[in-house]
Amino acid sequence: MSRLPELVIAGLKPKYPIIQGGMGAKVSLHKLAAAVANAGGMGVISAVLLQEKDRTKEPKKTCKGKNLEELGMKPYLYATELAEEIKKAKELAPNGLIGVNIMYALTHFYELLLTAIDAGADFIIQGAGFGKDVFKICKTFDIPLIEIVSTPKGAALSERLGASAIIVESVEAGGHLGTDKGLWEVLPDIVKAVKKIPVIAAGGIFDGKDMAKAFEMGAKGVQIATRFIATYECDADQKFKEYIINAKPEDSIFIKSPVGMPAHAVRNPFTERLEKEGKIPHGCHYNCLKTCAKADSIYCIADALLASAAGDVVNGLVFSGSNVGRVNRMYHVDELIQELVNECEEELERKNLNFRGE
Repeated sequence: MSRLPELVIAGLKPKYPIIQGGMGAKVSLHKLAAAVANAGGMGVISAVLLQEKDRTKEPKKTCKGKNLEELGMKPYLYATELAEEIKKAKELAPNGLIGVNIMYALTHFYELLLTAIDAGADFIIQGAGFGKDVFKICKTFDIPLIEIVSTPKGAALSERLGASAIIVESVEAGGHLGTDKGLWEVLPDIVKAVKKIPVIAAGGIFDGKDMAKAFEMGAKGVQIATRFIATYECDADQKFKEYIINAKPEDSIFIKSPVGMPAHAVRNPFTERLEKEGKIPHGCHYNCLKTCAKADSIYCIADALLASAAGDVVNGLVFSGSNVGRVNRMYHVDELIQELVNECEEELERKNLNFRGE
């Protein structure tokens, strides 16, 4: 009998209380998400840069068979690439849980959200900003919304507005950050602030011992991202994965982002050039961020992330969490999840703790 808590998010019950963090651009797509779902976790596709590229297409007027005009909602450009990723993930993991992480800071947030819902995603994760209208949309289409927060106030507000779960993301997380505080500092206060929905710990969760500590502090689940990069099923290029594996602890750095938030990355020639020059000249081909100054911003984050995911770790930006220096080999996803679960079970047994059935 497992000692791990049972994670229940609006009726969704993964075998293990593990969510794979969404990683964009194009690091966590259908292959990784499906592998995680098949292994008993909750797989997540990152919607970053999966918006519809043909902006002349006829907008779609329905979502999940419902007429949007009758709901007082606008038509949307159907994001074909995102829909295809969801379809492929569902085909590979027909019995698994597949969600989509959509940054609220994205210019095309609305169309990505409605596409994800229409294409059959099991849940939505919203981060990098906060949109109150999103709660209403997800309620209308009866899809669980998981909100990423970094403060008790944000957690309490999210629960009040209808979130199905809260992800507490700390400064140890990879990518864009909403706090400068560590996980063990922010987690207890957010657990206290949330009354009825599960809290999921994220940022710096590396092994089963970290999982056990999070559960001991009141979390019902964990979100892990960086460790899933170094898996055979991860959608990024092998050179990207090897860069993560070869990174040293001191290579974990914080940089500025055109999103308007600090970000956690791995030191490489791109970050060194940015540090030296302050700005990397570029055009704007994507119009991907609501807050971006486009050609006047310090660099094009879309170009930088796409380059690294495709294997150019010299001219691209490599996002990762604080424990990147501890990642030292490749795993198959099911092997990694089983190792995490076994380590956690052993740690909970050692501490004589049992969270099943709480």
